[in-house]
Amino acid sequence: MTEYLAVDGGALAYEVTGTGPLVVLAHGMGDSRAAYRAVVPELAAAGYRVAAVDLRGCGESSVEWPAWSRTAIAGDLLALVRHLGGPAVLVGHSVSGGAATIAAAREPGLISAVVELAPFTRAQSVRLGDLRVKRFRQGMLRLLGTGLFGSLPLWRSYLDVAYPGVKPAAWDERLGRVDSLLREPGRMKAMRGMGRSTPADAGAQLGNVRCPVLVVMGTLDPDWADPHAEGAAIVEALPPGLGRLEMIDGAGHYPHDQFPDRVTALVLGFLGEKAARA
Repeated sequence: MTEYLAVDGGALAYEVTGTGPLVVLAHGMGDSRAAYRAVVPELAAAGYRVAAVDLRGCGESSVEWPAWSRTAIAGDLLALVRHLGGPAVLVGHSVSGGAATIAAAREPGLISAVVELAPFTRAQSVRLGDLRVKRFRQGMLRLLGTGLFGSLPLWRSYLDVAYPGVKPAAWDERLGRVDSLLREPGRMKAMRGMGRSTPADAGAQLGNVRCPVLVVMGTLDPDWADPHAEGAAIVEALPPGLGRLEMIDGAGHYPHDQFPDRVTALVLGFLGEKAARA
């Protein structure tokens, strides 16, 4: 059942499944909590209370918000954890991976662990050699076009690149839902606002994180010429011993949707190790 939380002048939509320690799932720009539809039941069955949230401006959340930065999204996630009763594990994808970093650094008592899926957490730079990587070149051009023109066809074309090879179950239905949501007034504005925000605020907080962090990258993620190098750089910027990088072979920018069983297994293993250390 969808519930709503008033935050920062807007309303966040979320849904809670299961009982136990709290895990909050946050999606990437232009998406909704449906991205975790195959992950939620597995985490709940493993004994977790799973809250899947629609980011500000996305899914069933309201569309009028004052800002689209990772810092703003982090504030929303922290408000949801307080409302539901923390501490919580934050799982963030892409833009919300950076937001999860900020939330953990700002409120270490509320966030017990972070999982970053294909996260935009560091300031990005493109080198000339990066453009020789075809998937990166294709993804970047489609993302830039979507941001500049607010083009749904370009976004759908990007998603085809971002899901290389294996497509998730009910792929056509998934694309139809994304398309339908982005046609609603204000939804494309939200996505473009998130796309224009820089990850510098998240990168600046990496050294302030005090909880364990799992970074998961796909080997074929088109958002980076070298996804492994990006993930390793995030781990390196964390305090020593807190971060760990896992790669999923054949995954693109949406590993949790493309290979939900693998991602769920990694998350549960990570949480099991965290509990054993506690």
